[in-house]
Formats: sequence, C-alpha cells, structure tokens
Amino acid sequence: MNATPRAATSRTATSRAPAHIAMFSIAFPGHVNPSLEVIRELVARGHRVSYAIPAPYADKVAATGAEPVIYTSTLPDEGADPEVWGTELIDNLEPFLHNGIQALPQLIKAFEGDAPDLVLHDITAYPAPVLAHRWGVPAISLSPNLVAWEGYEEEVAKPMYADLLKTERGQAYMDRFRGWLRDNDMPAEDFFQFIAPTRSLVLIPKALQPNADRVDESVHTFVGACQGERSEQGEWHRPAGAGKVVLVSLGSSFTKQPAFYRECVKAFGDLPDWHLVLQIGRFVEESELGRIPANVEVTRWVPQLSVLRQADLFVTHAGAGGSQEGLATATPMIAVPQAVDQFGNADMLQGLGVARRVDTADATAEVLRSTGESLVSDPEVARRLREIAVGMAAEGGTLRAADLIEAELPN
Repeated sequence: MNATPRAATSRTATSRAPAHIAMFSIAFPGHVNPSLEVIRELVARGHRVSYAIPAPYADKVAATGAEPVIYTSTLPDEGADPEVWGTELIDNLEPFLHNGIQALPQLIKAFEGDAPDLVLHDITAYPAPVLAHRWGVPAISLSPNLVAWEGYEEEVAKPMYADLLKTERGQAYMDRFRGWLRDNDMPAEDFFQFIAPTRSLVLIPKALQPNADRVDESVHTFVGACQGERSEQGEWHRPAGAGKVVLVSLGSSFTKQPAFYRECVKAFGDLPDWHLVLQIGRFVEESELGRIPANVEVTRWVPQLSVLRQADLFVTHAGAGGSQEGLATATPMIAVPQAVDQFGNADMLQGLGVARRVDTADATAEVLRSTGESLVSDPEVARRLREIAVGMAAEGGTLRAADLIEAELPN
C-alpha cells in the first residue's frame, strides 16, 4: 500500500467579495474531472459558479455546488467507438470547431442578462474566450495536459500542421476558423493565436511538462493535480492475502483492445502472490478474454484513485489524468500509450525513471510480466516516485488554483 503525501484539502476563507464565475467544458472525463475540485473549492469560498456542460455531466457538476448550464454538443458521445474520430489530424480538429460554432449562440442566450465576472474554460471549449471577449471579463484556461513552451511553434506545431495546410480540406478548416474569429471581433487572427491563452492554470504536475524550463510562467502556472478524495466514486478494497496488486486501465476512450487484455491476463493471472484488477471499458466483453484465473478481477470501471492508493503497479495508457494519479500515489507504471498526448506522456514518465514505455504491439505477456516485476522491485524507482510525490504536494493543487483564480477577479 502506498503512503504518499497529499496536497492540502482544507477550505480557505476568502477576503474576496462573492463573484459570479462561469466555467466551460466538453463532456469528456479527461476535460471535466480535472476542474471539479477547483470548482468545488470556489463554491465553498462563497462564489456562484455557472458550469456550461452537456447534459450527461450535469449531475457530476451539480455535486460540486455549481449550477449546470446545459448546452447541446455535436461532439461524438463519450461512449462512441474511438474509430469515429478518424485517423488524420484534421479528423480530430473539425469536430471541435463545428461544436464551438454551434454552441456559441446557445451559450449567449443562456447567459443573457447574467454575464459572469470571470470565465474559466477547458482548452477545447472554444466559445469561452469568445464570450469573455464579448463580456469584457478575464478568461483563464484550465489546461488538463501539457502547454506550449518557448519554441513550441517551430519545434512541434509547424511540423505537425505542415502537411495539413497543404490540403484543400486543411485550408478550408483554417479559413473557417479565421472567419469565425472575424465575425466575433476577436483579437486573435487565426487558429494558432486563438489557442494560445493569455492566462493559464496547468492542472498537471510540472514534472510531466516537456521543456518545463522554457514555459512562460507569467502565462502558465503549474498548480499540479487537483484530485480531491473522490469518495463519491466508492472505495476499492485490497483482497486479503494479495501480496502485490496491479491495475490495468486504458482510460475511458481507447479501450477496444481485447488482445492486449488477454496478454495482461496471461502476464499476471495465476502469478503467485499477485492480484490483477483489469478494467476493460465498454467495448470489450469478458468472454473475449478466455479463461479468467481466480486472482484476476475483471471490471468495466474502477474507482481508479482508490485502487492506486493500494496498488503496487499501474499499467496505464499514460493519459494526463492517469499519469499524474500514478505519480501522486507513488505507483510504478508501465506506460502503453494509445493516442494523442499519451505517447509524449509515456516518454516523460520513462525519463523521470518511474515507468517503462511499452508500445501496444510489443506488450506481450512476457514483456509485461518481466517489466512489472523489475519496476516494483527497483529501490531507485521507489525513491524517485517518493521524491516526485513530495514535489507535487508542494505545488499547491486545488487551494492554490482557487487563490490564483480569485487574484484575477476584477476589483
């Protein structure tokens, strides 16, 4: 069982007059969950928070004390097959712009006569900066993953978008974005200026940020994980007699991996003194996994943080949320990235000396077992994890995020 430091969670009284704060996000756990404890803290300090979100997340938002402001989204449902997102960069870009354009009139109407004093927003909530400009109030991005550093445009962005900008479809996308910005009298002239925030709170530990020494901290402030206790998700209890516990989870979206899960069962099933918690998500049936040994617990969902606080090994897709939860609980990780930023996160975790990256094609039972046994028995891995967990706790988390938000409120 892990014994790791946790950031302070006590409520802090505020000297600020109560304000109306509006938060904007999309209906995906990796974008909503990182903000919830910050919102809960702002409400506890006496502020009124309106949280714009599609209906599936209304109850989760309401549980923080915020008022859900429901809008209709055109993005694929959280439970949609990952294949609906396509295979090219443009396939991932177009849905967010289309969603933002159609959501903006809904949100203008929803906040008519009740403009907030400050706007908070997820990085994918495109209407939020437009609304903040329209209302003349500050806007703060709450970033659930890495942010740009000095040189990012030349090193990453331009090479990433170079081929896209040569295509008719890519050019049409950029033209549509510029037109939308002009129609709304935005100071940003194009997509690249628009996605660069003027103020950002980064809800990941600085240890997970590439080139952290080149990040402009007058814009981006790292507050680390804002996890909370998550008691509402339930508690997981370590089975009696389990010497070592390994959690396998590929998150909530890219979980259609029955062959990988079979290798995990082969790796840790029947392994003496080990207990495997295998989260398979919504796209795989247990019957696809073959024989399930007695020491294997197959489930569609687990209260992940509760399990990690008792686990000895974490096999993860290296999403931003899972990566920081592994670090916060000082759990060695095997990173098996599936998409987008997960590959970079996996490399960061490996570079920190607390994980090993294993690509899906290489994740055989033999590799998973030998890698896992090596990680959990390595004292240097344990030392690095303890060191990082202490540093994360010092970043301030939820309370510091709320303090910084209050500091941006207009007098």
